Amino acid sequence: MDDTSRVHCDINLDSPGLRAGNLHLPLSTDASAWGRLLTPIVACVGGPGPTLVLTGASHGDEYEGPLGILRLLQGLDASSLRGRIVALPALCYPALQAGRRLSPLDGANMNRSFPGRADGGPTAAIAHWVHTRLLPQADAVIDIHSGGSTLRFAPSAVIHELADPAQRAATRALAEAFAAPFTQVLTELDSAGELDSAVESMGLPFLSTELGGGGGVTPATVALAHAGLLRCLAALGMLDAAPPASAPTRFLEVPEDGYVMALRGGLLEPLIEVGDPVAAGQVVARLYDIDTPLAPPLPLHAPADGVLVCRAARGGVARGDTLAVVGRDGGHGA
Repeated sequence: MDDTSRVHCDINLDSPGLRAGNLHLPLSTDASAWGRLLTPIVACVGGPGPTLVLTGASHGDEYEGPLGILRLLQGLDASSLRGRIVALPALCYPALQAGRRLSPLDGANMNRSFPGRADGGPTAAIAHWVHTRLLPQADAVIDIHSGGSTLRFAPSAVIHELADPAQRAATRALAEAFAAPFTQVLTELDSAGELDSAVESMGLPFLSTELGGGGGVTPATVALAHAGLLRCLAALGMLDAAPPASAPTRFLEVPEDGYVMALRGGLLEPLIEVGDPVAAGQVVARLYDIDTPLAPPLPLHAPADGVLVCRAARGGVARGDTLAVVGRDGGHGA
């Protein structure tokens, strides 16, 4: 620990080889007066090459990240790696342990907490260490997400439109290498405090994902997380080979007007599954009011031609929830 961070890393991130340890943050609670929050961290250091930072479980109800990263780490041989991987497979460890989107320690959203604060709560303190200690050493960052408990996605990589041509090209190359069925070129509804924004402001390539959701995992989404990471490592020149992709990714633009929001609560009947094509005006779901059993349901329409990339995972929805998201061909990312 030093004067600007309360977090201490108990392993050397520079020494050759593969090792696991923890970030230590003092945490005094009713249950443990002199306790610590321990966040797992793994470093794999090979020969000369770039540094790739991997993160998972920014939200604790998203499991493809931790599982895909663990599969990757357990199959690595540092002697065959060019460069260094630093992985935080459970970036918000308390949320993962609780199976919740937000940290149960302070109610904070890790992916809205950057750049963090050295003197902040547990989530802000971890974000601050990542932002000030880890990101300045990175050449690229990959953050694996899924839809969590409330959303279901067509398995996708996620990138943003970027002003710098070199950064755009490097980011697109990662998306092409990851080779999810879709790559969403996303307009975020709320980007303040995201890890994405922190990394992109440093001029680095940043790749995120949305792999499934509904609070669970599937063999296909975990396999995609694992194989996609291997392909990114090969694209960065850190490994010689990786599993081939079954098909190139399809880039989709996801503008703000591609979101269908709930103007009232109710019971949601989905009519189209994620990954399916939709036409502008097509009814993609119906919203029922249980208090008026004989009232016709409210039809929810696709805002444009495209692909249903996301839908609500729950049958009960509230006013303001995202119910569906449509992506349109033409999201080029470059």
